[in-house]
Amino acid sequence: MVLWEGRFKKELDSRTNDFNSSISIDSRMYKQDILGSIAHSTMLEKQGIISLEDKEKIVNELTNILNEIENGTLKIDPHAEDIHMFIETELTKRIGDSGKKLHTARSRNDQVALDLRMYIKDEINSLIDYLKILIKALCNKAEENLETVMPGYTHLQRAQPITFAHHLMAYVEMLLRDIQRLEDCYKRVNIMPLGSCALAGTTYNTDRNYVKELLEFDEITQNSLDGVSDRDFAIEFLSCMSIIMMHLSRFSEEVVMWCSWEFKFIELDDAFSTGSSIMPQKKNPDITELVRGKTGRVYGDLITMLTVMKGLPLAYNKDMQEDKEAIFDSIDTVKICITTLIPMIETMKVLKENMKKAAQKGFINATDCADYLVRKGMPFRDAYKVTGQIVALCNEQDKTLDTLELEEYKKICNLFEEDIYQAIDLINCVNSRKVPGGPAAEAVAKRIQSTLGNG
Repeated sequence: MVLWEGRFKKELDSRTNDFNSSISIDSRMYKQDILGSIAHSTMLEKQGIISLEDKEKIVNELTNILNEIENGTLKIDPHAEDIHMFIETELTKRIGDSGKKLHTARSRNDQVALDLRMYIKDEINSLIDYLKILIKALCNKAEENLETVMPGYTHLQRAQPITFAHHLMAYVEMLLRDIQRLEDCYKRVNIMPLGSCALAGTTYNTDRNYVKELLEFDEITQNSLDGVSDRDFAIEFLSCMSIIMMHLSRFSEEVVMWCSWEFKFIELDDAFSTGSSIMPQKKNPDITELVRGKTGRVYGDLITMLTVMKGLPLAYNKDMQEDKEAIFDSIDTVKICITTLIPMIETMKVLKENMKKAAQKGFINATDCADYLVRKGMPFRDAYKVTGQIVALCNEQDKTLDTLELEEYKKICNLFEEDIYQAIDLINCVNSRKVPGGPAAEAVAKRIQSTLGNG
């Protein structure tokens, strides 16, 4: 069935039909489309626009269609124009003229907008659940490494001592913000457009607020032109997805580095690594490299959506059919990245001694040495200069701050005493930073518990 056959005298060219079709993409919205149609028909009957008998036929058969699609007994026709027409055609085939009444006071324009909002709402909730599982995996690994000292970096240069737990929890903070962004985005997705019709509403006495309540939306759209042509919510959602991927990519980059012989801070389980076709010694962190690569894909989905919308006049334009492929691709990509990273994190081996050695060799306790002198009464800038001289001396003698003899310290500054070694001990350096948000085991443990408690 072609919706506009009354206006046209020639059949649609098969090539045009194939080009115009979106069934291969939007078929995944079958559930949202059916639930939206059930709510719409329920409202039509409530308002006296269709009979109770017609409504019951529509609702019962739509429910059957939903069950049959989900249990596999009804196959979605790949030759249908889109999922909306497939379901309406199937309904009409089964219940006749009653099925033709379903589309009263509705356009595919507001129907598509409704389905897409419902789909994104469901996926936001699902993505938040996925992110919480990833956060739990990171928290658990952090809890195992509260006193695993490692270098903290700036400019990829060893800077100050932290713990592996503190480093992992930095990514937890990013993911918590990702959840907050999705929750905030949900507010703008959760606005019901049905009733906008093609662009100018309807002359029927519909009750949009009733449909809103049936479908559990917070509000209804307040302008029918905007109701069918707004895709801000989709762009915002794709922005959230892009930021999630940016965070996953940053973490993945660090995993790649940590796995290298130059760092050797962690070792991935064999189940989450690959080898080389020619170099038998290789163990490659391919998963994290793919996450980095797929980040560009999700960025591309966002740019696609922004580009589609940038020049469109009001109201609906067929260009907007391109929105769903970008949205669905981003969802699939983010989910597969998260679900693959979770077991990789859970099974990775932390090479604690290698981290400690790297921390010892980088003079990352130099700031603590300067702070030691400040506590003895020396101005910080003077203490900074003295510590720099000590670092230079250590380099000359191929020593570290904790292996340099006390006599050498005293040659540069007589304020140094035996307690300097306690002050520059790496674990003491870390655990003395007890400020909220600091790397001390006590502070990190509290943050882990508060995060898991809120999850």
